[in-house]
Amino acid sequence: MNFQNLMKQAQKLQEKMAKVQEELASKTVEATAGGGMVTAVVNGKSELVSIRIEKDVVNPDDVEMLQDLIVAAVGEGVRRAQEMASAEMARVTGGMKLPGMM
Repeated sequence: MNFQNLMKQAQKLQEKMAKVQEELASKTVEATAGGGMVTAVVNGKSELVSIRIEKDVVNPDDVEMLQDLIVAAVGEGVRRAQEMASAEMARVTGGMKLPGMM
């Protein structure tokens, strides 16, 4: 394999990875906490897209519990989004770990 072919393959891989990153922005995962009382939706770029809170969990006398549920749901959503992104990138790279990539 010559250097020119290697560079072409690297460029194709880079293009595929860029496309996957674009697609990840439109893919989402959901995570819940408190038995579904709080649901966080996170996209493949680990950005919080939305959050749903069941009104039954809103208690002015226990705001800390609601805060904890929100943090838990968002944290789990981000973790799942990162797993999804890693799986998508591994599909493109054949499982190679590339520096600077997810």
